[in-house]
Amino acid sequence: MKPIPAILICVILAVWVGAIAILSVQNATPVQLSFLGLQSIQMPVGVVLAFSVAIGTIAGAIAPLIWNNK
Repeated sequence: MKPIPAILICVILAVWVGAIAILSVQNATPVQLSFLGLQSIQMPVGVVLAFSVAIGTIAGAIAPLIWNNK
């Protein structure tokens, strides 16, 4: 990977982590997720955002490996 895209990816990820940290400190209200009739336990908004970003980052890193057309 070339250095400029790697640096750009790191900067974007750092901004996301910073935004999650700021939001979680300011908003500690517990939320409950519901999906297809299933409900989760109540968790702070920052924890939900952190898990969402982590899952999205991992999925984004794995997706090109799965759909590689070469």
